[in-house]
Amino acid sequence: MAVETQTQTWSAQDSLEELASLAETVDVEVVGLISQKLSHPHSGTYVGKGKLEEIKELRDVLDYNLIMIDGELTPAQQRNLEQALELKIIDRTALILDVFARRAQTREGRLQVELAQLQYRLPRLTRMWSHLSRQSIGGVGVRGPGETQLETDRRLANERISFLKSQLVDVHAHRERYRQNRKKAPIAVVSLVGYTNAGKSTLLNQITGSNVLAEDKLFATLDPTTRRVTLPGGREVLLTDTVGFINNLPTQLIAAFRATLEEIEEATMLVHVVDVTHPNAPEQVATVDGTLEDLGVDDRPVLFALNKIDALTDEQREMLEDAKPELGIDGPSVAISAAKGLNIEELLGTIEKMLEQEEGFQPVIVTIPYNRSDLVERFHTQGHVTDRDFGEQGTVLTGSLPSRELARFAEFMHEAAVD
Repeated sequence: MAVETQTQTWSAQDSLEELASLAETVDVEVVGLISQKLSHPHSGTYVGKGKLEEIKELRDVLDYNLIMIDGELTPAQQRNLEQALELKIIDRTALILDVFARRAQTREGRLQVELAQLQYRLPRLTRMWSHLSRQSIGGVGVRGPGETQLETDRRLANERISFLKSQLVDVHAHRERYRQNRKKAPIAVVSLVGYTNAGKSTLLNQITGSNVLAEDKLFATLDPTTRRVTLPGGREVLLTDTVGFINNLPTQLIAAFRATLEEIEEATMLVHVVDVTHPNAPEQVATVDGTLEDLGVDDRPVLFALNKIDALTDEQREMLEDAKPELGIDGPSVAISAAKGLNIEELLGTIEKMLEQEEGFQPVIVTIPYNRSDLVERFHTQGHVTDRDFGEQGTVLTGSLPSRELARFAEFMHEAAVD
């Protein structure tokens, strides 16, 4: 069930169909979709009285036992709807949380999901018990009335939230130590971003030969996965797969998955994977762009990977470049098929060129003494080698280096650099 307003980017029908896909990932059978056009959701019952009556009458026809709302309900709205319809109501946030809970694989991911679930449920603890907990008699008198069940539930939830936050602080500290060690030997980080199910994990697997879970399901990947990749010029980078974004992704969920967000924040550049076969591709691109802006990482250079071209006709492929403005794509792009491995080398070559431009690569020629093989290796991993020779004084490398590395190689540089 959805309320359609004039300010929405997505149509109510498209958003409801996506909600239905989410429901199917948790084994819920969808028997019907219903929406109402309003200027804004009803403050008390989300939809109007007439629509509530219509939903009640549909129960005899559809025999449903659960209603999912395509939005986040206030605690009062949820309570009022459950009382009016006399059945369980689940909103979009609760459904996404359930999907996340099923998908999280690592300890950190499970901690993050549980924390987000508790923070969501805490203001919705409305069940009150009429009795008081047992009173106890002490040596000096009678203790006051015990907690109600609601108060007990809230106290236990807050205690668990505090515990989970402390555990995540420890995990965060470990991750930060890893990140600091990584910075000692600088290596560029390239983050794969995109709408959920756009093909990010499939692309990571295709590039690295790894076996990261890649399913045709929403939110198949929740935990960030990083692999070392060698680009065509010999330079090494870290390629990170991240959780997919989705329309109306709740803010608390974005905050909960800090691990993924930190990898995006650390990225030198982003590869935005787009499923060009999806009917809502323009809306998906806009959703991802908006989320990146909300996260404050929209200043990174972005390369669009126009994925799943194997499912397009030859004519559609030829028209893809001209269709970029309609898709909302404003920037460099490479048309690929992650599943079939089409144009992957072109994608990696474009990543390499964009990194060199971003990091201020300078053309250099260096002669490195034979006893400094560590610098030869560093040139290969941090720079771009176009030619290698062996002279009397050492290994002669021609290529380019990022500005941050120039001082390290200064004493070995030739006076004339290459163009």
